[in-house]
This record gives sequence, structure tokens and C-alpha cells, in this order.
Amino acid sequence: MSDRGVVVGDDGVARCWWASGDDVYQRYHDEEWGTPQHDDVRLFEKICLEGFQSGLSWITILRKRDNFRAAFAGFDPSVVATYGSSDVDRLLSDAGIVRHRGKIEATINNANRALELIEEEGSLDAYFWARQPDVVRIPQAGTDIPAITEESTAISKDLKRRGWKFVGPTTVYAFMQAMGLVDDHLADCHRRT
Repeated sequence: MSDRGVVVGDDGVARCWWASGDDVYQRYHDEEWGTPQHDDVRLFEKICLEGFQSGLSWITILRKRDNFRAAFAGFDPSVVATYGSSDVDRLLSDAGIVRHRGKIEATINNANRALELIEEEGSLDAYFWARQPDVVRIPQAGTDIPAITEESTAISKDLKRRGWKFVGPTTVYAFMQAMGLVDDHLADCHRRT
């Protein structure tokens, strides 16, 4: 393996460097990351989880994802939007999730903002996919992958203008990678489209 390049696993499959060494990461890489997603609930879930990940490792969020789904009604924005202060207190005492008041309150806020966006744009899918970058990069190594782009910065600014929280340009770019709006699988990765 080159520095931050592909890693060939025990199964003989070449994967992006970050997917090695942990079965949870490997499954996420092979089955989800970079796969185009068009379901509004999954899109909402992912942007919320990316917000929870801010300042933490993604593996922490992946390992708690089922708990997050249970705590946040499967990330159905129409349900999460109804959460009040007693729900915030309940979530702050839930050891199965990241107990950060700001991130919990942001998720509830963002559920309301998501419903407004769906009303205006027709769906989260329509909003995000209309902002898919035109340029296709084929990264050779992890060092070729940016942390932010013009598109993630523009989406971040627009979401913040609409009242969303915990949606900085780095968070939005990670969301774009995960949801397949960009394909940052390395050139030699078996998942490269």
C-alpha cells in the first residue's frame, strides 16, 4: 500500500486505505459509502450523523448508529420535528448516542428546516442532487481528496441561511461523499465506478 492509497485485504480485495483494519469500516465502505442515495429519510439521517461526528471519529458514530436510529425515530424528520425539551432531556441521558446538547438540539432544529426544504424543493433528494458537482475527480491517493469544495461550501452557506445547524462545509462534503454526490473511492479501489 502507498501512503493513504488502497489496501488489499485478507480477502484479496483492494479498498480505500481508511476501510482497513475494522470490519465495521469495511462493511460501510463496501456497502454504503459513495453509493448514490435518494431516500429523504436516509439523506436526513446522514447529514445529522455527520453533524454528530464533528470533532469525533466516524467509527464512533457507525458503532452507535443503531442507537441513534432508535433515539431519533429512524431519522424521520416529520417525527423528529415534534421533539421538545423532554425529548432533549431523554436524549441527553441516552448513553447509546453522543450526548451533546448542541448537536441534539441541532438535529431537532434541522428536522424542522428539512420539512421546510421539502415543502419548497419537493424533496431533500431534489435539493441535494441539483447541487451535484459537474467535475468528476478520480483520486489516486487520499491526499488527492479535499476536505471541502466550492459545492460543499455553497450548500453549507445555503443551509445555514435557511437556519440549519452543524452543517459546515467539511460536514457537508463528508455527507456528499457518503451519499454518492461525489465518488471519492480511489482509482484502484474495487468500489470505484
